[in-house]
Amino acid sequence: MKAQVLVDDRIKQGENGFAELRVLLVPIAVRGSAHTFKYSLSLVIEGVCVLRFDNEAGKGDHYHLNGIELPYNFFTMPVLLDDFWKMVDEWRQA
Repeated sequence: MKAQVLVDDRIKQGENGFAELRVLLVPIAVRGSAHTFKYSLSLVIEGVCVLRFDNEAGKGDHYHLNGIELPYNFFTMPVLLDDFWKMVDEWRQA
């Protein structure tokens, strides 16, 4: 099985930003993750990535918030997407 693109979207966020979501279903789990999704969910404001959830090989599931990398406990893809959008809302309200 080849990697299958599940989500590949860019969503405008106000006048100066966008959210970029990319999710792949992969045949073998990314090293450091216990599931078969490869993902990157980003919030970019004025050309700067201020929030990103991803599972880079070897690092496993984690997120970046204002330049700080923190662990993330992946449960399901719907929960991940919900967590991302909640943090987008929190960031925009801060």
